[in-house]
Amino acid sequence: MTLGQQLGFTENTKLLMIHADDAGLSHAENRATMQSLEKGMVNSYSVMVPCPWFFEMAVFATNNPQFDYGVHLTLTCEWQHYRFGPVLPVQEVPSLVDENGFFFKKREQLRENATVEDVEKELVAQIDRALKFGLKPTHLDSHMYSVGADPRFFEVYKKLGRQYGLPVMISAQLMQMVGLDVDANLGKNDFIVDKVHYATYEYFESGSMKKYYSELFKDLVKGLNIILIHPAFNDPEMRAIAVNHPNFGAEWRQIDFESFTDPENMAKLKEYDIQLVTWKDVKAVLMV
Repeated sequence: MTLGQQLGFTENTKLLMIHADDAGLSHAENRATMQSLEKGMVNSYSVMVPCPWFFEMAVFATNNPQFDYGVHLTLTCEWQHYRFGPVLPVQEVPSLVDENGFFFKKREQLRENATVEDVEKELVAQIDRALKFGLKPTHLDSHMYSVGADPRFFEVYKKLGRQYGLPVMISAQLMQMVGLDVDANLGKNDFIVDKVHYATYEYFESGSMKKYYSELFKDLVKGLNIILIHPAFNDPEMRAIAVNHPNFGAEWRQIDFESFTDPENMAKLKEYDIQLVTWKDVKAVLMV
């Protein structure tokens, strides 16, 4: 039985989750995420526990349990001047940090330096910190999909899903993006998202991101689609964070926010007979 049938739809139904990554990254990210949930079409998000603005988003999450959210497991920090590191003391997870005690910027650096033991300790600490704040996550996913930097890290990721009774975001597209062999790293019982959609730098560079998003709804596949976005406001805070980083930078994130609070795009859900679902829905049928 397909996920659609388990949720009461037909096997050919186009299911869609519009998911906002990186909540907690900044105040600009938090405000845009909140507004995307309250006024737009975003129906799921995930929170970065190690970031300075985590607490603001944790308060919102606990006060707004009607919204679906997960833990955005974080092992990398890509920004030039805005740096953060593990929630554990650096001496407990020394292989995860650079000479200044911050997460590495790139997945390749994580792969070259991190031990499996430190990865697991830190990810457990992030989940436990979220739970201690009273969060009730519906799933686990990964910042920059860094859990795919090494097959051993990916096994930890799946293990934590089982340990905490939470579905984990697994996607062939994301695995291929980070260079993880799909066939070698999937088990017969792994839940796989049918299609993950996300804008690439070529769309941003050519000024066609809004067009990409507006046309995406007619190209969804049957089964579960997830659109990954990163809404934030193009304000001084976000521009300072994303200096020299146009890829997923402040302007990019403003476009994400505008596209998924756009009434014309919101109307396309009905036009193309798309059913919105959440990780909470997925969890209900997977974790029985």
